[in-house]
Amino acid sequence: MSHFIQLHLLTSYPPSNLNRDDLGRPKTAFMGGARRLRVSSQSLKRNWRTSTLFEEAVDGHRGTRTKRLGKQVFDRMKDAGADDKIAGSSAEKIASIFGTLRKVGKGEKHEFEIEQLVHVGPEEIAALETLANTLGAEKREPTDEEITNVLLRRPTAVDIALFGRMLTGEKNKLVKYSVEAACQVAHAITVHAAEVEDDYFTAVDDLNTGDEDRGAAHIGEAGFAAGLFYLYLCIDRDLLVENLQGNADLADRAIAALVESAVKVSPKGKQNSFGSRAHASYLLAEKGDQQPRSLSASFLQPVNGEGQAIKAISKLERQAQAFDDAYGAGADSRFVLSAEPDYEKPPLKGDVQTGNLQDLLTFLKGDD
Repeated sequence: MSHFIQLHLLTSYPPSNLNRDDLGRPKTAFMGGARRLRVSSQSLKRNWRTSTLFEEAVDGHRGTRTKRLGKQVFDRMKDAGADDKIAGSSAEKIASIFGTLRKVGKGEKHEFEIEQLVHVGPEEIAALETLANTLGAEKREPTDEEITNVLLRRPTAVDIALFGRMLTGEKNKLVKYSVEAACQVAHAITVHAAEVEDDYFTAVDDLNTGDEDRGAAHIGEAGFAAGLFYLYLCIDRDLLVENLQGNADLADRAIAALVESAVKVSPKGKQNSFGSRAHASYLLAEKGDQQPRSLSASFLQPVNGEGQAIKAISKLERQAQAFDDAYGAGADSRFVLSAEPDYEKPPLKGDVQTGNLQDLLTFLKGDD
């Protein structure tokens, strides 16, 4: 059974602002002597795991990222009959196991928040709710054992298993409940040089007849850019199965959900303004026990001129073959999914299959 699954995607986006920097402009990176557009891995993972497609595919095995677990406990205990003092003290104790509680200023309402986001699985949420209901009904605070029992389960949330989590509560005593990510996601970058442009726009007041003032009611600027992006993902299937308590079937569902989201789900940044939704034009999937490596070196020299998609595919496949020729086969088998009309049979040597998305998902299943 293959240890690693590697995915190489090419996706073309029209004018858009998919992932903004601190100035509200598209993120960029400097690579190969040229400025490139960039979409952060954090943005990509967030959009994939919160998409309807991903949620339906994993059927309830999705986690929740929040700072507000203490507030949830407080509200449930109050609803179950506890007074403010007992509910508040219990909420503080329980929330503190997940992280350091946020300090509240004088006169500020206590929301029992922790300082950092924590990723919790559905089993842990259910355990917290049950504990809060019990404590509220019995009008008492939790014991240390009851608090610890909330975290005795390794969550079967596939997004936690894929992307990991870090718990730092109780002065790092809970590090053992952290989960190492089974999937690494690179920042997507354009295969060519790109410049961020400015969209100068105005808005008109519908009730302004123009009799006295013909000027715009609002004037603004928004950054945008267009590009063909390369994205690399690596999945450690063995670690994913381990994170999911040995459930290989759930691991296969997690991989299928992730892959379909990666090829179909676009970042949400400024979508209402640009309508820049896109599907991947090309995907090369590799599986085997070989040491993973990105193929970003394919694009150190920017792809220029017309026919960028075909040129980019050619450079990517040639780089994969070059690595094979230099270091030995980089994968036991490969699969190419292409939506590029001018694409021809890949020049890669060895076992290379082609087909549609369903064929790809079958190829990636663990029953080699």
